[in-house]
Amino acid sequence: MFSYGVMPPLMFGTMICFMLIGFPVAFSLAAVGLFFGIVGIFTGHFDPSFLQALPFRFYGTISNDLLLSIPFFTFMGAILERCGLAEDLLEGTGQLFGKVPGGLAYAVIIVGAVLGAITGTVAASVIAMGVISLPIMIRYGYDMRVATGVIAASGTITQLIPPSLVLIVLADQLGRSVGDMYLGAIGPSILQVVIFILYIVVLSILRPNSMPPLPADVRQPLNWKLVSRVLWGMIPSIVLIFLVLGTIGMGLATPTEAGAMGAVGAMVLAALHRRLTWPLVEQAMTSTMRLTSMVVFILIGSTCFSLVFQGMDGARWIEHLLTGLPGGALGFLIFVNIFVFFLAFFLDFFEIAFIIIPLLAPVASKLGIDLVWFGVLLCVNMQTSFMHPPFGFALFYLRGIAPPVVKSKDIYWGAMPWVAMQVILVIIVIWWPGLVTYWIDNSVVDTTNVKIDIPQIEMPTLDFGPSK
Repeated sequence: MFSYGVMPPLMFGTMICFMLIGFPVAFSLAAVGLFFGIVGIFTGHFDPSFLQALPFRFYGTISNDLLLSIPFFTFMGAILERCGLAEDLLEGTGQLFGKVPGGLAYAVIIVGAVLGAITGTVAASVIAMGVISLPIMIRYGYDMRVATGVIAASGTITQLIPPSLVLIVLADQLGRSVGDMYLGAIGPSILQVVIFILYIVVLSILRPNSMPPLPADVRQPLNWKLVSRVLWGMIPSIVLIFLVLGTIGMGLATPTEAGAMGAVGAMVLAALHRRLTWPLVEQAMTSTMRLTSMVVFILIGSTCFSLVFQGMDGARWIEHLLTGLPGGALGFLIFVNIFVFFLAFFLDFFEIAFIIIPLLAPVASKLGIDLVWFGVLLCVNMQTSFMHPPFGFALFYLRGIAPPVVKSKDIYWGAMPWVAMQVILVIIVIWWPGLVTYWIDNSVVDTTNVKIDIPQIEMPTLDFGPSK
């Protein structure tokens, strides 16, 4: 462990301690990096010439065109969170499934997946569905733990379904295409929704009283009016999904360009619902500014930390530590996923992506692991960071909007089965890489048959005139 000196493990341990204490992550990373850089210069463990690259690293971070898509997608999600789309979708879909036990739960899962594909933010999905569906579920006799669990879990699907912000960040940190990451996440996203629905099916059979159907007096008749109402909420959303994801997948637009189109499309959807107002746009811009500023500061802090850590041979220490695990690539994947699962108890997914992923990616590449598969696998794992206690943000969002009759212990206990289902998906993705790689074009050009013909250009004769 100390074959590359004591500084890399000491620096890594100090960073973990600062985060567990609760200091702001961006400033903790920068402070630890600069402190150990100064100590390393005096002890001879760190070359001061590394610090000359720091301003250039900062400039490279700020001028990264790929990360420009984050404020676009955040703005799109913030607009759609407030434009009433979730209300229309949930109310109409809930009426479609109202006759069957667990009908509202099915509606929450399906609408959560649709919202995830058009907003890309967990907070928007959890808050919107919690405000609308939780009071209705409580009113009609749903078990409190079932109601809170399905709302929180359906909101966290957003983290995996494109255009997830997590996938953009992971693509940047792994050096892979955002389009490939989005295509790779399609299979796990569909399977996650199927697993959630199957759980509700089984639960409605075993415990139908925990999720009763809607009473007959509040159900609307299943006719064309109800179907058209649901379609009015679905079809514009599907068009927006194609506008954002289809153009990326077909190579017609970069993620930044698709994000810009999505932001415009979100405002068009809000206008169609007659809710596009200046206060709505102003609130969306404010929340976008806050999230983008947080990401930039964390990136700057992680750049300070990683530069000093690399200069002290920290990457070699991590590689030496992880490549020696028993089981080869499978042992590495199992260890990393257990490590990230427990680290997500205390750290946000941005922090994990900017700090831990750059240390793990070179080891995964050396072990022959496809980095798109690796990134999607970690994205599936990091879903749990929103769900499991004590710091699951989806649970905090739900606690903030839930009525007083909902106890915190019901929210926490209600999340447990859904965390288990997310862990099951992690195991499936490890066991079945094709679930990710099937959607990606892995065609390889045979360079042995490539022939390059360079036309020979005859130079004109130079006439220097009569010789003297």
